[in-house]
Amino acid sequence: MPLLSQTSHALPFSAAAPSTPLGPFEDSVVAWTTWTTLMGFVGLVVLALVAVGPAARRAGPDTLAAVTVRLSRAALILGILAVPALLTDLAHSASASGGYDYGAAWNSLYDGSNEGRLSGLEVTLVLIGAALVAPLAVRDIAASAARRWLLAAGLGAGAVALGATKFPDAVPDDWGRTSFETLMWMLHLLGGAVWIGGLMGLLLLAVPGAITDADRGAFWSPAIRRFSVAAMTCVAAIALSGLFLYWEHVDGPSQLATTMYGRVLGVKILIFGTMLLLGVFNQFWLHPRVDALRAAGDQRPLHTLLLKKFPVTVAAETLLGLTVLFVAPFLHGSARNQAFQAGIAQHSTIAVDDLPKLPAKEVSMSTWVWGTTETVTLIALMIAGYLISGSLARRRTAKGAQAVSA
Repeated sequence: MPLLSQTSHALPFSAAAPSTPLGPFEDSVVAWTTWTTLMGFVGLVVLALVAVGPAARRAGPDTLAAVTVRLSRAALILGILAVPALLTDLAHSASASGGYDYGAAWNSLYDGSNEGRLSGLEVTLVLIGAALVAPLAVRDIAASAARRWLLAAGLGAGAVALGATKFPDAVPDDWGRTSFETLMWMLHLLGGAVWIGGLMGLLLLAVPGAITDADRGAFWSPAIRRFSVAAMTCVAAIALSGLFLYWEHVDGPSQLATTMYGRVLGVKILIFGTMLLLGVFNQFWLHPRVDALRAAGDQRPLHTLLLKKFPVTVAAETLLGLTVLFVAPFLHGSARNQAFQAGIAQHSTIAVDDLPKLPAKEVSMSTWVWGTTETVTLIALMIAGYLISGSLARRRTAKGAQAVSA
């Protein structure tokens, strides 16, 4: 149910609390396309550069070329698709009738305003990133010395394009707070991009034909291990930035149930938690067994089982990650303001559109203490999880080696 317009006059005394709309479904589809292409591009490039690239190099030049070509082609496609996605988002915002004004969207790029400059940077830099990655779609270049430099430069361009979506478009009144908020958004976006985009890339590599049977054992074990480290870092970044955004927009757990913002956020948290559980399954069950297979040889019966389970779990994580990106655009305003305005509307004659808003929360010493404690605790948990999973992997590898020698 949409909000009442200005022509609806004023609310009667003790009127029902105003409902908060989710927003048009079409808007979320447009936003989802933009986020998926931008974040997918960044995540695929990071995966090729940091996680699977070094593992493929150890397996051999043919594997390095095959892995780089497949990921680079996917990144190139997403980078190109990001341009019409961004323009469509701008065209939808520029249209007064709720349609798509592509002419106004194009003219808004570099129109002299800060918003126009940021929009122009998004489109330009993602195109530059795609152009830098494009040569790696050719097999001869994919395994050359230029591979690392092209991926690093493409990543830099893509990361800035993604970050520009949340850069402030006006001179802030409080530089310290705005800078910190921007940093938290960068952690949130880049963490999500590396995790979700990386899962998309692993799913592409799990498709038959990407890695030869002879190189699977040498490739997948270190590749999964390196991606696990990146994924755990991303989880920490998403969790820490998410806690800050929760503190900024929600006044207590009760608002997760009593406001539309809180309910949408609750759905997002549930999906994120499910992704985290699947990641724990991969980290503590799947990866140790992959290491055991590597020591025992590819002929063990478990090898077939793992090849079936790995794509399924990665596909499930990828689908959940894409669902998070679809749910996120439904977050409008804040739970604090929705609860505050609902209370005022029930005992006021003020028109809905004129309801006041709460000021931003004030940062106190206790805020910094809680934030520091949460940061240290989360980092400690990530390190402990990495060490424990590594210990499990070594134990099972040793058992696998013993089985082979016996």
